[in-house]
Amino acid sequence: MSPESLRFPIATERLHLRPYAAGDVDWMHRVFSRPDVTRYLLDPPWSREVAARKLDERMRRTGLETESGSLSLVAEFDGAPMGAFTLWRTDVMNHGAEIGWTLDPTHGGRGFAAEAARALVGIAFDHYGLQRIAAQMDGRNAGSAKVAEAIGMRREALLRRSFHCKGEWTDNLVYGILRDDR
Repeated sequence: MSPESLRFPIATERLHLRPYAAGDVDWMHRVFSRPDVTRYLLDPPWSREVAARKLDERMRRTGLETESGSLSLVAEFDGAPMGAFTLWRTDVMNHGAEIGWTLDPTHGGRGFAAEAARALVGIAFDHYGLQRIAAQMDGRNAGSAKVAEAIGMRREALLRRSFHCKGEWTDNLVYGILRDDR
């Protein structure tokens, strides 16, 4: 919506959010190669080659107004990358998007994921003028559900055994937040 570019880094109380950079492959591989991190994600644990390919994809996700229709950011704490956050358009006509996050477990339990996700929601509503943001997750992912609730999202649906992932049927939780909810 806004013709002005976002200015990086975006600072929160404890974090800085910035676009992906060529040097991010090491931390991405370290985090996304962990089975405990990828348990509820679509992909299995990443090899270094997969991490390099995913980094290349994420470096092109520079804004909702771009061809990718998405914005992927790295959250840093004390100058080190520790989280991956993405916002992507899902409904241009109705001003809707989806948000997703993954946090390095060594930084879990301190509210960092909610802090960064809250900043990305602010960008979605204030910079891009969106009306609605959704988050979908594996129904077993209590940590992500907690983040969604912490940023003011409401649980809108539990779709039972609606998704086949990694050889099993899983429930899908859907959360949403409207511009007016803030």
